[in-house]
Amino acid sequence: MDLYSGHINKLIAELAALPGIGEKSAQRLAFYIINMPKDRVDHLASVLQEAKNNVKYCKSCYNLTDSDICPVCANKNRNHRTIMVVENARDLAAYEKTGKYEGVYHVLHGSISPMLGIGPGDIKLKELMERLGQEEIDEVIIATNSSLEGETTAMYISKLVKPLGIKVSRIASGVPVGGDLENIDEVTLLRALDGRVEL
Repeated sequence: MDLYSGHINKLIAELAALPGIGEKSAQRLAFYIINMPKDRVDHLASVLQEAKNNVKYCKSCYNLTDSDICPVCANKNRNHRTIMVVENARDLAAYEKTGKYEGVYHVLHGSISPMLGIGPGDIKLKELMERLGQEEIDEVIIATNSSLEGETTAMYISKLVKPLGIKVSRIASGVPVGGDLENIDEVTLLRALDGRVEL
């Protein structure tokens, strides 16, 4: 039996479909939104539309941005000869929070997972290799998650990059196996970066 009318149920269902939002959180958010002043709801809706319509991939690293080049790649003070390869933009944000990494990034937007039918062509690996062929790079730091998929991706990247004569390293395993980078504290992330090993 439905407790609420169709519009409320629809709003709860849409919110519950978002990652990390359960049924109770969806209900709480739905009622909060319904009780917001109309101009705030309109503003929220327009911000969502603007983000969806204007956010795109950085032409260099494939981070999410609303410009052609993201702020990290545009920063002349960064070390553009060191690239950290991460699975997604959330992992990039986790390392940026440490304030200690001074290189640039490459965002894969996924990892190789034969079980899920995700191969090397389904993530931004071709773009990484094109970038390595066009820019002068000293080191590629592989910072994929410590999962089976992350390790598979790391080994695949290492096999592609090593023949180019570029140093390839992997973040140290201060990051727990099965742990997602976005959920790990800054100190652990820094230890993992500082203790990286050459592959």
